[in-house]
Amino acid sequence: QLQLVESGGGLVQPGGSLRLSCAASGLTLDYYVIGWFRQAPGKEREGVSCINSSGGRINYADSVEGRFTVSRDNNKNMVHLQMNSLKPEDTAIYYCAARRSPYCSGYPRLYDTWGQGTQVTVSS
Repeated sequence: QLQLVESGGGLVQPGGSLRLSCAASGLTLDYYVIGWFRQAPGKEREGVSCINSSGGRINYADSVEGRFTVSRDNNKNMVHLQMNSLKPEDTAIYYCAARRSPYCSGYPRLYDTWGQGTQVTVSS
């Protein structure tokens, strides 16, 4: 059974950077799309980025395009989200999720496996 664990969250000042990691265990990530989602207090969970199994197709939400970069290392069963130029509105719990499909999606309900989340707080 696939399990995901996020790490790398924390408190950062506006304009700063964080690198989130999603470590997989139990199964190889080779056949899984990985999505990054976030949920701020009082808001719905929203898609941030998605990377397909080969890493050849990547999508970003408009709100993070140009600031966030997703990558994956299937040999290490890891996916990373590099977040630069962080803004207060990026504050949320960030989740990685896996979907056994060749296709990316920004819809949370299409993902089968979720990590526990990691808190990102952007504040001065």
